[in-house]
Amino acid sequence: MEEIQHRMVEVNGIKMHVAEKGEGPVVLFLHGYPQLWYSWRHQILELSGRGYRAVAPDLRGYGDTDAPASPTSYTYHHIVGDLVALVDTLGVEQVFLVGHDWGAIIAWQFALLRPDRIKAMVILSVAFLPRHPTMKPLQRFRTYFGDDYYICRFQEPEIEAQYASADTSSLMRTLLTFRRTGPLLVPKGVSFGTLPDTPVPLPSWLTEDDIQYYASKFEKTGFKGGLNYYRALDLSWELTAPWNGVQVKVPVKFIVGDQRVYTRRWVQERRAVARGRGGDGRSCSFHQ
Repeated sequence: MEEIQHRMVEVNGIKMHVAEKGEGPVVLFLHGYPQLWYSWRHQILELSGRGYRAVAPDLRGYGDTDAPASPTSYTYHHIVGDLVALVDTLGVEQVFLVGHDWGAIIAWQFALLRPDRIKAMVILSVAFLPRHPTMKPLQRFRTYFGDDYYICRFQEPEIEAQYASADTSSLMRTLLTFRRTGPLLVPKGVSFGTLPDTPVPLPSWLTEDDIQYYASKFEKTGFKGGLNYYRALDLSWELTAPWNGVQVKVPVKFIVGDQRVYTRRWVQERRAVARGRGGDGRSCSFHQ
């Protein structure tokens, strides 16, 4: 997209690819897995035309941004550190933050670690999950969903090879159009590179050119960078012990699709938890 400017910036010891357009207050977009800055291309064009400076990086491990090999380089502290340095590079004190999927998780952690750099947030798909004081994330997932839960399976070193065994374009088509309700379970013996017998029809918002763009990037980098976010979950839990029980204090709008795990009842329970922790449950707006 020629209208969107691209550049590389030095942040927190890595080189980060950034897409941006417009002038005005900064809106910083954080993508999920397995996505890229490209996921926000329409929003960049729309908001830049409405008086905002829209900025979307390839997060650490993705696209044209550096991808350290070790999972220990993908903790919340590393990713939030990248983003704080990016905000400094943009020359502003605060940003509007928008996050989807893993971008949502990072946005929540950004709000806990550095709320002074955020004006407000819009979060898509992943609700805030307070840090459990005694149970590590992987233990929680295994307790709730079992060993076949996809995040538990992502800890296995052979997952990258399973992805590599599939045609990248077909794999991206499957990953970006995947739909099901409830937790994603992948039993042992079932490869993450398994593709459907018939091609998945594309929704109106996704074209073959889009699929090829994603495929071209993941063919170059592989999926290890994105998988390392999942593999650093327990380490992030250990490092965030000082923030146990801390509340999100910045204004938030939470948007969730009808087919996500989060139902209205679940949202109501989350509000009750927020009130029980001393919040009033009003700082977040929930939309289905």
